[in-house]
Amino acid sequence: MSINLYQVSIPMLIHSLNTLSTLLEKAEQHAEERRLDPQQLLGARLYEDMFPLTGQIQRASDTAKATASRLSGVTAPVFADEEASFDELQARINKTIVFLEAIPADAINGQEERPVIMKLRGEERTMTAQQYLTSFGLPNFLFHVTTAYAILRNQGVKLGKLDFLGL
Repeated sequence: MSINLYQVSIPMLIHSLNTLSTLLEKAEQHAEERRLDPQQLLGARLYEDMFPLTGQIQRASDTAKATASRLSGVTAPVFADEEASFDELQARINKTIVFLEAIPADAINGQEERPVIMKLRGEERTMTAQQYLTSFGLPNFLFHVTTAYAILRNQGVKLGKLDFLGL
């Protein structure tokens, strides 16, 4: 049995966004139990030149939407990067999932060779939809999901590999 472009994109993006949602729930619970200011976690970053947790969630959302849009041709919604609380980040994740769930499989399947043109650091790049998904879309998305996980671990939130995997 072969696997198609839709199967390796949209369900994985949704699964990982649901995982991010669960990680945020655990982070919020951690803050409540330890009487921490939620901003301590939301503003935490691994290194000074990296986005804080809120930025990592926003970039994961944006990358999921852009990936689905570039694969399907469906215009992605634009969200302002104004989230400043766990609830607002959860709402953003939920809106992203709703968008992804609305992408029909037939808008993606069969598009493997369709050109995807994007600007990267001011330079225009063209690749096939399959190349885009496997060499940019998914790796970029997973970078931000992984970084969000790492920030929370670094801040003492009790998480393990199964939490990251969403199992």
